[in-house]
Amino acid sequence: MKAPSIDSYTGYKGLPPLVDLMPVQTALDTGLTVEEAVARMKHFHYALKRLHEIFTSRITAEPIYELKMAYSMHSYLCIDHLGAFATRVREMRQPPYGLDKAPHPGLEFLFDEIQNAPTSEALVYGLYQVVIPALTESIAKQIENTNLLFEHPTYRVLRHAHLEFKDIQTYGQKALKALIADDTELKAWAETLYSALTAAGGMDSTGLWDDTLPTAMYSAEDYTYDPVPQRDERFQDLYNMGVNAEAFLHDPEQPALPKTLMMYYKRMREIDVPEMMASIITETPDKPHDYYRDMGRQLWDEARHAMMGELGFLYAGVDWTQISLNFTWSRSLNTMLDPLQRHAVLFYIEQGLMPKKTGKEAEWEYAVAAETPIAMKMQDYDWADEILHARIGRDWLVKELGSQKEAMEYGDKCWAVTYQDFNTWKDQGLTEHANWWPAAYRQACATWGCEVDSQVESFDTSYLTSRADMKEVSADA
Repeated sequence: MKAPSIDSYTGYKGLPPLVDLMPVQTALDTGLTVEEAVARMKHFHYALKRLHEIFTSRITAEPIYELKMAYSMHSYLCIDHLGAFATRVREMRQPPYGLDKAPHPGLEFLFDEIQNAPTSEALVYGLYQVVIPALTESIAKQIENTNLLFEHPTYRVLRHAHLEFKDIQTYGQKALKALIADDTELKAWAETLYSALTAAGGMDSTGLWDDTLPTAMYSAEDYTYDPVPQRDERFQDLYNMGVNAEAFLHDPEQPALPKTLMMYYKRMREIDVPEMMASIITETPDKPHDYYRDMGRQLWDEARHAMMGELGFLYAGVDWTQISLNFTWSRSLNTMLDPLQRHAVLFYIEQGLMPKKTGKEAEWEYAVAAETPIAMKMQDYDWADEILHARIGRDWLVKELGSQKEAMEYGDKCWAVTYQDFNTWKDQGLTEHANWWPAAYRQACATWGCEVDSQVESFDTSYLTSRADMKEVSADA
């Protein structure tokens, strides 16, 4: 019997051969060696590491809210895919040495320049005009060169990364269009970046190498992390501590529907958690990859929570720009505590959200009682996330401090250190601690089509004498 030709070869009763991964002829012709595949993935690993560092380190001092949120997401995607590339390299008979080192000085120069970008616009341009497209294209090129039979595990890692980086690239194009009307000056910098990329032979170094690097424009000096949170002009009265959200939420005399409005405030106020967590991650070196992945996941979750609150305000018909979404917590922790102390405060707060009567379950029950679908879904997922975050704290902080009890005591002590007499901010002219609640509540009532409850409207408890965990503090402390 004559052997079937390659073109006519098929499986039993016409079933596709090779699990239909690719045509037989393509499987015979296509593929990289293990050494070639690993070399490219090491380049991607370095790029993802640097991108994670850049996205994370720029969250705190980035004033534009939408960019804070985008950087929070993109930093997490980078650290998650970085782990997948590292794992695959270790499976491929090649020692995983030098994964964190620059494969070429041109790539190091490229990322150093972007890390030091002096403005939001320049950073967006460097990331989304230059680096993300180059990385996405290089990953696509390796997918095209990969034999899906011989190297299917690599293909899956590449395919997942390419899918999500295409999404990042799409976002980046929208950000560029929104923020940069005239890129004349930035084009000159882009030429510097492209020259460095060309010198490296591209993001995967498969092109011609050149040891000649351009002159640095922004990276002549080392990058200095800025721990002071910044907000854009929509955020007003940033030192205002005039409305104690927890005192309202956990007051059994207050009705359920207005509690959903206060929960929207609490969620959007969580913008300060990524601002603070970014400082922990950036200023805590030499931890295992899983630490940065877990912390990055929590940071992104907290950013998601802020956007859930933003969505809630839209649903309630309330203009959130007229509400004080203060930054006193992130600012105080970032400027008064070291990274371990900040993490301890975060852990203390996360554990404090576990009790049934005053924690996340209670907030979900308020939403259920209000029969408000968006609030119910928001708190349902917020509660689920916080269970994970409590576990992350136990995995990484408790082991370092010795025990759960020691970690809780340390976190409480560290938080107390940051307490400041809020009247001082008033005396300095930074705020009047105005009560924004009545106006927001009336606006929501107009959307809900309900009468204003005078008892709800008159709520006027501030944070002057108690923290968010309802623990009393003294103005004389």
